Amino acid sequence: MLLAVDIGNSRIKFGLFDGEQLVSKLSIPTIRDITAEGLTKALADKLFQGINAAIVSSVVHEINSAMLSFISSQFGVDAMLVTNDLDFGMQIDYFPLEDAGSDRLVNTFSAVEKYGAPCIVCSFGTALTIDVVDENRVLKGGLIAPGMNTLATALKLTTSRLPEVEIDKPPTVIQNTTVGSLQSGIVRGYFGLVDGLLSAVKEEIGDRLKVIATGGFASLIAENTSQIDVVDPDLMLDGLYRLYRRLH
Repeated sequence: MLLAVDIGNSRIKFGLFDGEQLVSKLSIPTIRDITAEGLTKALADKLFQGINAAIVSSVVHEINSAMLSFISSQFGVDAMLVTNDLDFGMQIDYFPLEDAGSDRLVNTFSAVEKYGAPCIVCSFGTALTIDVVDENRVLKGGLIAPGMNTLATALKLTTSRLPEVEIDKPPTVIQNTTVGSLQSGIVRGYFGLVDGLLSAVKEEIGDRLKVIATGGFASLIAENTSQIDVVDPDLMLDGLYRLYRRLH
């Protein structure tokens, strides 16, 4: 079985594949100074069995060594670490190439493999990333914006009295409490942000592109904009599986 690991800024996600089937998944918070021993402790009662291959994508490079050591010691396999110079089956027009997040590359690769090109890939996490692949399987680039939780945290950190709020859509735009007002501005405002950005992308590149969304807030946003065609919560893990099989 294949273990796929996605190390993100907020969470580390694990997926176990039996053949092509994603049979189990879990996640833990991202701790930037975690050790291999810390990973073993965090996953003590959740360790997967029967693993004979592993692939890791990471945007938090300080964790990489600990993760690779953890996988080697626990499962006796040398994990493949995703690097930007791998063959993703696309032309990547991003400069310099090493600056592109491996999560963006895996997500776009996964979207093209699963849904075809051209397409627009949106990932809603700590950051919002939107990437465009044209009909010739050329990754044209995209854009990066703060995620919803990041906006909420920024308001808390840069003001003296505003609290950090949970991401929740209030029933009306106009709210008469501070928490409700923040949720309305952040969440409802974010719907407008996404709608406007996708409209601008389509105006530049053409509007006949399927939009695939993934990440923790993908479903919430898709329910509140007409711009998103597919919500795929496992796009990244599926992409890691497909990339491993492509290269082995």
